Amino acid sequence: MSEEVAKRPKLSKLDKAAIFLLSLGESDAAAILKHMGPKEVQRVGSAMAGLRTVHREQVQQVMGDFIDTVGDQTGLGVGADGYIRTMLTQALGEDKANSLVDRILLGGSTSGLDSLKWMEPRAVADVIRFEHPQIQAIVVAYLDPDMAAEVITYFDHKVRLDVLLRVAALNTVQPSALKELNEILEKQFAGNSNTTRANMGGIKRTADIMNYLESSTESQLIEAIRDMDEDLSSKIEDLMFVFDNLAEVDDRGIQALLREISSDVLIIALKGADEAIKDKIFKNMSKRASELLQDDLEAKGPVRISEVEAAQKEILTIARRMADAGEIVLGGKGGEEMI
Repeated sequence: MSEEVAKRPKLSKLDKAAIFLLSLGESDAAAILKHMGPKEVQRVGSAMAGLRTVHREQVQQVMGDFIDTVGDQTGLGVGADGYIRTMLTQALGEDKANSLVDRILLGGSTSGLDSLKWMEPRAVADVIRFEHPQIQAIVVAYLDPDMAAEVITYFDHKVRLDVLLRVAALNTVQPSALKELNEILEKQFAGNSNTTRANMGGIKRTADIMNYLESSTESQLIEAIRDMDEDLSSKIEDLMFVFDNLAEVDDRGIQALLREISSDVLIIALKGADEAIKDKIFKNMSKRASELLQDDLEAKGPVRISEVEAAQKEILTIARRMADAGEIVLGGKGGEEMI
């Protein structure tokens, strides 16, 4: 291996996916992308757009890795259904994978609920604004938590509170209810009468949505829920993961997280952070990098609280994405117990 090749940064999984799709050609890449969800398309698309120079050795490496992976897991055309199901589950998680498998393997169409995930949050809010509150809750529970949080910001406080309380009370939704909702959305419902109950909502889902709200909105809603049901508010808060909980993430996880965060965002986020968080960050950086960061923090002038909260939310969003991908384990209130 030449010195120049050795110095090239190691390709991430996202970079490999981007290089692979660019190597396939437009029509084949499009055929793959249409089976991905909105977030996956956005992430891969951004990675593709960000590629500037791709060397021949890198393309060969990506293609070689792909062939090795396929060769190890399945023969082409043999056991493909099981391979697709396992691959999607590993890539997207069980909930997202289940919503795609039947459409891919059985040729089903996209349901109205799935179509909402591709819309702008404001547009989704407009679609459900005059629907029954229970329908609003089902839609909000079905969306990814960050998108759901943005959707409910377009409602007034009373509606937000009602919707979140209904989401917390949801456990399963009958197929007939989902079918009726899809008819309301004027989309074909995939699966019809064979569809099983859909698990959605619940206290954990409510906590996930709350995590993505602006701090002032989050505090206001928690206080309102506490006034109505103190036990429920405690359960929601116990499942929420906040910036201070990063102090409980292990060192390896913090180091992985720091590689994904820009210095500018980190500096602003730490302006309003506890000493425990700062110490955790400093000790997981090289001595030189830590000294530079501390100097930058001292030199940084006053920062609006809203800017600090926005920077911390951005870091938490990255942390949750990495946790969903299995790259780090979150500790604290929102963390899953280890055995």
